[in-house]
Amino acid sequence: MTLPLAFAIALWLALGYSWRMAAGWLLLLGAAIGIVTVTKLAFLGWGVGVRELDFTGVSGHAMLSTAVYPVALFLMLLPARPPIRLLGVLLGLAAGIAVGLSRVVLSAHSPSEAVTGCLTGALAALLFVRMAWNTEPGRLSALPVAVSMLVLAVLMHGVHVPTQRWVTHLALKVSGHDRPFIRAKWKAVRDVRPAAIEPLSQTLNTLAPPQTSKV
Repeated sequence: MTLPLAFAIALWLALGYSWRMAAGWLLLLGAAIGIVTVTKLAFLGWGVGVRELDFTGVSGHAMLSTAVYPVALFLMLLPARPPIRLLGVLLGLAAGIAVGLSRVVLSAHSPSEAVTGCLTGALAALLFVRMAWNTEPGRLSALPVAVSMLVLAVLMHGVHVPTQRWVTHLALKVSGHDRPFIRAKWKAVRDVRPAAIEPLSQTLNTLAPPQTSKV
């Protein structure tokens, strides 16, 4: 639901405020999506991650939730007083964090992936809110914005968008590999240091002839 809602936000901004605000929102969101995509491509295509943190890529669910919900509530509450607007932003962030937590509970992501997703999305949302905080209410009132969001939520409920499959296909195309890297096998691999790069001093000590003591 969050990705269609993100584009709906851009439409609200273009119609009710300005194309500049809509472009700013899409730019911030695009940068956050780019971070998620690059980290996922790096792991699926080349196995790039952090084993110590069980990190294989930024959580897209957590990122989109923490980016979209605060901005949606902010726009709905833009005519209200600043404390109420701030409360809406905080509620949106809390909802996004709850989504990130659910990904960990469902074992869809590790804690590090959910945390980085929440941080990435929250940064995009807060940058936009900071940019638009002093904006005067536009031609769209809060009521149609709220109604359209509810309608969109009902229409998109249960609709599955195969973004993971798309990213996996792209990773295989770019990397040239036949199969993507899988978390379980990736975690089982441990780097073994070749004997050829053992410390030089240890090698010299091994090759040196034994010394005899003089009496």
